[in-house]
Amino acid sequence: MAIQWFPGHMTSAKKKATETMERIDVVIEVLDARVPEAGSNPLIREMREHRQRPCLKVLNKADLADPAATKAWLDHFNSQKNVKAVAISCKKPGEAAKIPKLCLPLAPHRGTVLKPLRMMVMGIPNVGKSTFINSLLKRRTAAVGDEPAITKNLQHFELNDHMQLIDTPGMMWPKIAYESDGYLLAASNLIGRNAYHESEVAIFLGDLLMARYPALLKQRYKSASDEMGDGVALVEAIAQQRGFRIRGKEFDLEKASMTLLQDYRSGTLGRISLETPASRAEMMSTSTPQPDSERDEDQSGSD
Repeated sequence: MAIQWFPGHMTSAKKKATETMERIDVVIEVLDARVPEAGSNPLIREMREHRQRPCLKVLNKADLADPAATKAWLDHFNSQKNVKAVAISCKKPGEAAKIPKLCLPLAPHRGTVLKPLRMMVMGIPNVGKSTFINSLLKRRTAAVGDEPAITKNLQHFELNDHMQLIDTPGMMWPKIAYESDGYLLAASNLIGRNAYHESEVAIFLGDLLMARYPALLKQRYKSASDEMGDGVALVEAIAQQRGFRIRGKEFDLEKASMTLLQDYRSGTLGRISLETPASRAEMMSTSTPQPDSERDEDQSGSD
């Protein structure tokens, strides 16, 4: 199943962001450190490159990601033109505070009382933009929730007399070109739950984790690890181990699927990254993008 998710309000969000891009100096793109490329909106890159705006990529949730993978991503992004990257956890006190200072070298002609540095925070839903904003301002100004697409309007903030911040709604792009990207985003809770089936995403996640992090699975699920052959077997083993049954009979695979997804999303399984620059390059070389017609048919336009 190809996963697509583009709620209707994101069309207006794109229009407002495009108009505002002309009046800002630096784009702060907040990413989930576990899936930084799959979760990077190509529309944001197109908008900022069209206006020749530099970008600071903030790999948020770094405390949940594999440190080795995060380092590889920082090296990868820092080698790109007009781009700098940093890894943080917005939930840790003081981490967000260093971001505005890192933006100053990207726009050296700005950052004074007469010419304030104007920064626009962008990213897809649920990567932690609102948490970042609240942490930076040291007060709750942006709505925070566990579901994607909480923020729906532009918000302007004065950080000080020489720095301004614009928060934008989480913005997806209309067509996810690679099927695996949809699953990576769904597994990481970065798109709405109405766009996918948890059991299918859990099986995809299980296959990936068994290939890359078998030790973490064994540590978490112990006796179930002996029965794991693939993602399907992993979900079934979790249901059996936890006693998840429907009316005491069949295994409750939906509940087991949610357990696996939540254990990954919360960091209970350990520090995990679902992609690296190397795995991304391999995927791009072996996968074929969905044809536009097929993507149009699969696209979901609901919130």
